[in-house]
Amino acid sequence: MMNRLPIVFASASLLVLLPGSGDAQWLKADKGVPRTTDGKINLSAPAPRTADGKPDIQGVWQLPEPPLFLVNLAKGLQPDQVVMTPWAQGVYQHRRDTEAKDDPHHSCIVSGVPRSWTPPYPAKIIVTPQETIILFEAIQTWRQIFTDNRELPKNPNPTWMGYSIGRWEGESFVIETSGFKDEGWLDTNGHPSSDQLHVTERLRRRDFGHLDVEVTIDDPKAYKKPWTTTLPLRYEDSELLEFICAENNRDLPHLVGK
Repeated sequence: MMNRLPIVFASASLLVLLPGSGDAQWLKADKGVPRTTDGKINLSAPAPRTADGKPDIQGVWQLPEPPLFLVNLAKGLQPDQVVMTPWAQGVYQHRRDTEAKDDPHHSCIVSGVPRSWTPPYPAKIIVTPQETIILFEAIQTWRQIFTDNRELPKNPNPTWMGYSIGRWEGESFVIETSGFKDEGWLDTNGHPSSDQLHVTERLRRRDFGHLDVEVTIDDPKAYKKPWTTTLPLRYEDSELLEFICAENNRDLPHLVGK
């Protein structure tokens, strides 16, 4: 049974305690995926390809638990790789001092980019000829990555998820995103982002069961130089479930942040 267990959708303090899943048959997709002799998914089988020969990045994907990148997107990087500006350092310190009480997740606001990849809930990638769509179970969020040769908009209305365009470079699907609000959180530790944030994601399906998302953060207001981390997503033989963040949320009155 592949039930999604009740999990605290976490910040430094409590966020939203989510209900468990419903029927197991809905979760177990079983769509002709390659399997080993004992019936388990053969994660190391060759990656499927589309009719034009590109790696097929479609499917349901999730970071393995525990959700360490949710807490710290810079996990595993050296301190000299992630160098904050004085403005960002002040914002980060305030968020730490107040125990992340102002984290947008507390109010069920969408996670933004690249944070939407990191909660312990799956994401589903759907590819069409003109755009790639990513559905995130957490906070029931979606992204549109346009692949119709348009450019990123100039001076757009800022949004939490930004605006995204995509293209193929060899074996990697490359996503460029900008146009963000100025109060973003990259993780629950409080690494900040600003309206100058430009995110580049390189998605590479190295075999059937593994999709690496290489993320480059380029935000001159918040960081003195761009920095890169890689999110190792794993294929899930599953489907998305309804996630209504504000429903029965009893955490807000009990947040202990300063």
